[in-house]
Amino acid sequence: MRELEPRLNLKPQVNLSRATALRMWLVCICAGIAIIQSAWTDRGSSLEIAVIALGSAVFVELLVFYRARAQGGGRGDRIADGSAAASALVFSLLLPSTIHPVYAGFGAGFAMLVIKHSFGGLGSNWANPALGGWLFVRFSWPQVFERALAGSPSGGLNPGGETGLDAAVRSFLNDRVFFLTGSELPGGYIDLLFSGAPGIIADRGLCALLLGTIILIASQTNRAWIPAAYLGVYALLIRCFGALAAGGAFGEGDILFAFFSGGTIAAAFLLMADPATGAKSDLGMFAAVILGAVFSFIFRYSGGEIYGAFFAVALVNALTPLIRSIESRQLYSQAGNGRARKGT
Repeated sequence: MRELEPRLNLKPQVNLSRATALRMWLVCICAGIAIIQSAWTDRGSSLEIAVIALGSAVFVELLVFYRARAQGGGRGDRIADGSAAASALVFSLLLPSTIHPVYAGFGAGFAMLVIKHSFGGLGSNWANPALGGWLFVRFSWPQVFERALAGSPSGGLNPGGETGLDAAVRSFLNDRVFFLTGSELPGGYIDLLFSGAPGIIADRGLCALLLGTIILIASQTNRAWIPAAYLGVYALLIRCFGALAAGGAFGEGDILFAFFSGGTIAAAFLLMADPATGAKSDLGMFAAVILGAVFSFIFRYSGGEIYGAFFAVALVNALTPLIRSIESRQLYSQAGNGRARKGT
């Protein structure tokens, strides 16, 4: 009888064959250009937040490595793998551009010390360190976080009015591109790519962040199907049920606004696709992606949390040990039984 071999990714992380350092520094580039775009319109506040977060993360990591080396283990040169820098810069993307930098320092330190190193370091952490740092700031100082977002246009379910830039670009696209399909781009969406309004840095630097995701996909930093599947399921749910939360009709949800606000792009490409906190097999990762998209929709549209995608990814991270346990029983054990039967 023919044996059925399970398809299992035997690598310790779900990613393509790229060295850890290369992947981390590419993530730094992606996050860094988005931070620079945001800083362009906030007098450098976004850049200050990122610098403080980066300094705090690297300082804490150096202390951890120094202590490990003093006890006869560990290596001090691991700072060069870029993981601390990547976590700090991604964490910065999740913060409001007007929050005081000291909170960024606290959050980045917490991300390194508690989320990353208390569980054994890179690859052993149960959650994305950047996301863990964001949760720490979000729940430790909720009033500060909300004040920093005062006046943000992302709280609704549709974009607001349009500026002159938006009107000009929209007119060009409608006259030269979208007329071929008989469609028309409404006002307000181009502004979301170059937002100067209060909001998290990821949303304010959205155009640069989108360019950065092209770099990540083109360089095969992570599997491209992970953010694609997440956004696809999320888009389907929004299109079908998104408008119902605002008293609209079935099938009228605004997908574009959902993608361009609420940190959705950062969640899809930088948090959900993080190989260190995902499942081991492609099937397990696909299940995690579906859960992430469903929870993102529920938290944002039913729960009224604009950054529901971040909470959704955190919840999926918490469920990942369960998914890995199921993988271990259903996939590894099947592989072992198959080899045992072949040997008899």
